[in-house]
Amino acid sequence: MNKKNQVIVKSIVAGALVFTILTPTGFAHDAFEGGQKGEGIVFDHDAIEQLASPVEEGGKNVKHLHEAAAVQLAEKDGVQNNTADVYAHKGFAYVGTHTANGANGGVRVFDLKDPSNPEEVAVFADEIPYTWQEKVIVKTVNTKEFKGDLAIVSLQQTSRNNANRPDSRGGMLLYDVSDPYNPEQLGFYELDRTITGTHELYLTTQGNRAIALLSNPYADYYTGGVERDFQIIDVSDPANPEKIWEFDPRELEEVAEDFNGYHWDADDGHTRPVFNHSVITDNNGHYAYVSMWDLGTVIFDIRDPENAQYLGRTEYRDDQKGAAHSAALARGGTILIETREVANPHGEGYESAYGYTRIFDIKDKSNPVLLSEFTTELTFDFSAPVNTFAKTVHDPKVHGNTLYLSYYSGGVLAVDITDPSNPEEIGRYTPDQGNVWGVFVDRNYVLASDMGQGLKVLQRNNGNNNNNNKGSRPLNH
Repeated sequence: MNKKNQVIVKSIVAGALVFTILTPTGFAHDAFEGGQKGEGIVFDHDAIEQLASPVEEGGKNVKHLHEAAAVQLAEKDGVQNNTADVYAHKGFAYVGTHTANGANGGVRVFDLKDPSNPEEVAVFADEIPYTWQEKVIVKTVNTKEFKGDLAIVSLQQTSRNNANRPDSRGGMLLYDVSDPYNPEQLGFYELDRTITGTHELYLTTQGNRAIALLSNPYADYYTGGVERDFQIIDVSDPANPEKIWEFDPRELEEVAEDFNGYHWDADDGHTRPVFNHSVITDNNGHYAYVSMWDLGTVIFDIRDPENAQYLGRTEYRDDQKGAAHSAALARGGTILIETREVANPHGEGYESAYGYTRIFDIKDKSNPVLLSEFTTELTFDFSAPVNTFAKTVHDPKVHGNTLYLSYYSGGVLAVDITDPSNPEEIGRYTPDQGNVWGVFVDRNYVLASDMGQGLKVLQRNNGNNNNNNKGSRPLNH
């Protein structure tokens, strides 16, 4: 690890809010812990972990953000599903669903014409049984074969390769959502049933070509090398998606000989879990940023997507769990935000800390340079039982010089990254019994998907903030 180029700035900050103890009833993420030699797969799609205390409560109006609306998902066939990620496009919110109450909640479409009163207007991607639809990306596409708004949806089986569920499949679903009230299925990129499915994905365009990037955890392991963890799919013709390139982390020369099953025997003496959890691209679709857990955020040049090239990756201190979960970009793609989902704050040879955020300079993509690490009071609070997702960061989004982080029970944090070497929390939205999975910035508001409470619309305060902290008090440091 190249420590000499790293400048680590620990930012332990807090906005105006209340910190109390609660125990929510919502369900959290999949289990992503492990990493000791001899353990099984550490990415368990079937596991449903319950959040544990402590959880914060506070007013709905806090510095920088206030709640304009909170809308629960409509029941489907008498079942109340819970939310996963959230995305917005042309005034509509697209909310994925997780596994609670049997899954098959599909993607929910909300009309945001009145942000204070979002209206659920459609459900799609729910036709394949025993699956859940975590991630949806929507973009306007203009290719020879398709012109309109294209949605791609991740599809995961609730029980991998289950003989009692022969109709269950994983992969990517593709829909025409040019009319969001009436989504129309166009295609299905299907993975082998031995693979749980596509966990997260991304959609980009390159001229008149549309490209999807898929994260298929343990695909290589489950299929004996037939499929790969990271795949690039040409979706220019959404009815006929075509795989054009794929990659598995065990292909990297620098780590290949040290793989043990699906773990990596790293030079620091730790046996580290490695799998593809998530992927994004820059706005031009030139580079892919792949979150490969303890291998870090792996960067690829995808300008020639049939011949993508590995450029570099982020690395970790010897005492630091990796858990690269998601990524975002700032400053025109020269700054990388990496969030790390660590639910177990302890471990032999590791620092005691829940997951927190790291910020890198990536002007040289072959050599990411660590600028800072952003932590909160949750990161080092072990007053409640460990192994909880309540206190780890989850997803990042960037708007200008503001970084927005979803933080499960911590809600949504707003962080000023004008100086990326010194990030500073400037606001926080923390609903009672909160369990915020995803965050997305759209026009004049911020969307949050609360697993137990549905879609939240948060408006950014402009002007008089006299009442923004009603019901809240500052933290004691």
